[in-house]
Amino acid sequence: MPVRRSRSLHAERALVTGATGFVGSHLVRALARDGCEVHAVLRASSDRAALGDALRGVERHTHDGSTAGLISIVRAARPAIVFHLASLFVAEHRPEEVEPLVLSNLLFGAQLLEAMSVCGVRSLVNTGTSWQHYRGRSYSPVCLYAATKQAYEDLVQFYVEAQDLRVLTLLLSDTYGPGDRRPKLFRALREHRASGVPLALSGGSQILDLVHVDDVARADRVAARRLRAFRKGGHERYAVHGREPTRLRDLVELYAALTRTKPSVSWGARPYRRREMMTPWMGGRRLPGWRPRMSLRKGLRELGDE
Repeated sequence: MPVRRSRSLHAERALVTGATGFVGSHLVRALARDGCEVHAVLRASSDRAALGDALRGVERHTHDGSTAGLISIVRAARPAIVFHLASLFVAEHRPEEVEPLVLSNLLFGAQLLEAMSVCGVRSLVNTGTSWQHYRGRSYSPVCLYAATKQAYEDLVQFYVEAQDLRVLTLLLSDTYGPGDRRPKLFRALREHRASGVPLALSGGSQILDLVHVDDVARADRVAARRLRAFRKGGHERYAVHGREPTRLRDLVELYAALTRTKPSVSWGARPYRRREMMTPWMGGRRLPGWRPRMSLRKGLRELGDE
């Protein structure tokens, strides 16, 4: 697809879904610093704490769950670009989680695509996952969550072809950084350090590809600038990898050394998942104009200051 030099995002209107999530809240702040007018799609139950002081500079729209409601939001926001980060992540689902996964990751996304089409909004930065590529395959979902991400791209393709949407999907590896409230590794290490109770982990042989959240937010903005060069509908996919894939055991040791802590870990106390990603997917095309800047050592040292 032909690409020409693009302007900055300064003064552009942006609509963000998932704005109160970990990556979304960092993106909202970055867009605001760039001079964008930021609009956020929220649920009535959304926890706005992640946005903190940034909340004052964000135009908030509460979605009632309906397609008509989302059309009204997009029409009111009149964005030049939409960043779709809202999703429900479940590593290994239970039967009662099937419906929430489909509602969050497919129905809401389809409503967003329809609302964009109705309102004449053509540019979307979508968020996928490296977990769509189990064992490095062109498509093999690690879990139902990853399968819904792939299924959403199939929905996207219809709107690309029928409604001339311009879409760029970023396939994210594992993300980390300050202010992460998700129940993931580094939060668990902090909490177990405070309690003194050993943290039950797997054998620790899996290799993780970590990307700092600031680098992810920058990738979103680079993707948006690239979309401005699209002359017609299309869908491009790019991988967002970190700089230093690291074995889990080595990662915990490095974190302990850099943060000057001594986390107590029970290695092997938790079994590996049925479809554990033992080796990260390192395929895919790299996003032109972007590369990770944050080193793992600097990023982990930063976590010790929280």
